[in-house]
Amino acid sequence: MAMPEQNGLFSQAMPLAARMRPSSLEQVVGQKHLLGSGSPLVSLAKKAVPGEKSSTVSVILWGPPGTGKTTLAQLVARLSSRKFVELSAITAGVKDVREVMERARADRDAYGVSTILFLDEIHRFSKAQQDALLPGVENGWVVLIAATTENPSFSVISPLLSRSLMLTLTSLEDEDLIVLMQRAVKAHEGLAGTVEISDDLLSKIALVAAGDARRALTILEAAAEVSRSLSTDEEGSVKVSQITEEHIGTAMDRALVRYDRDGDQHYDVISAFIKSVRGSDADAATHYLARMIEAGEDPRFIARRLIILAAEDIGLADPQALGIAVAAAEAVALIGMPEGRIPLSEATIYLCLAPKSNSAYRAINTALEDIRSGNFGDVPKPLRSSNHVGAKGAGAGVGYLYPHDDPKAVVEQSYLDEKSASATYYLPKPVGLERDLAERWAKLREIIRGYRN
Repeated sequence: MAMPEQNGLFSQAMPLAARMRPSSLEQVVGQKHLLGSGSPLVSLAKKAVPGEKSSTVSVILWGPPGTGKTTLAQLVARLSSRKFVELSAITAGVKDVREVMERARADRDAYGVSTILFLDEIHRFSKAQQDALLPGVENGWVVLIAATTENPSFSVISPLLSRSLMLTLTSLEDEDLIVLMQRAVKAHEGLAGTVEISDDLLSKIALVAAGDARRALTILEAAAEVSRSLSTDEEGSVKVSQITEEHIGTAMDRALVRYDRDGDQHYDVISAFIKSVRGSDADAATHYLARMIEAGEDPRFIARRLIILAAEDIGLADPQALGIAVAAAEAVALIGMPEGRIPLSEATIYLCLAPKSNSAYRAINTALEDIRSGNFGDVPKPLRSSNHVGAKGAGAGVGYLYPHDDPKAVVEQSYLDEKSASATYYLPKPVGLERDLAERWAKLREIIRGYRN
């Protein structure tokens, strides 16, 4: 598949995001960690020089949507003068892959033409489909550039991973998106100066776009169309129009929420969200969740906060809360937004209504304080590993009592050295499931320590 020309006869019919694809690596916004001198992508993008061997390393680009995976693949192909073939894992089958491989091998052998195969959404490929890629990658018939939004370690087969380099792309910073939109407003292939927009509004679009360049340019283009449609004079000619917040709101069918991810509002809203969950107010927590979602807060950030809340503020009072929070995070990663709002809401409400205990949080913090202050000694000899030469001669493992030999599966035994023997870290709260755990721990301590509390 040939790459689209950026300035062709029908270029204005293409979406703004496609028209603004960079023509050089220097024009790429963001991902500077992948574009340093001598990096795999830079090496792949070098045009072949007679007598010198070109890079043929295959790469897997892993990152969120709109971070430049397709752009980088097309750039590498164009700059290196390689043939570019694109397959989508949604529509391509094993037969399509094999046909591309055979054609690439024929082009290489007959004409000396190198082929880059760009495979989008490789995580959707079955094992059989991925297996079909191996001969071409291993024998150098193609240079594979695969893109995925999911961790390749879990979605790509090991033989293909071992034959490729995994490169991680990150969400673009708001500053990167602003630069990209400013460029799009002025560029001939972009909006060609037909609109004007303030830096403040560009910042708000960047906020809503949440690191996704494609989304930022799509919002900008839609707002520009609204603005220009309202700036046509009686003769039908269009003058330079000023994009307003109302234009953006109309284009997005929503109002821009006043919420600064880098300022006080960001910290105030997330703080209110956390405190509402901790305080068991499901209505308030859902309100702040909605404000974050509507403002374009990264849903992964929200999911991470829920995981921390489940462990820190609910803990052993309802251990299931942590599993629900983790499941919500995984669901958001799998389905994205806007559907991801539903598992986020489910987890938020469950965590609000769950009994609260921070005993596990306090236990580890107290133990860490002891370790950092040096309040610990040697591991008792009975607990030391005896699986090495000379271990038993040094007394390692000698005297260890195997709990399963006791009918109750618990025995009186010293698990801490004398210096730490009096330490008390876990102080259960009599709430939720932990009420039962408190009774159980008291009985266990009585047996293990050999005394009554």
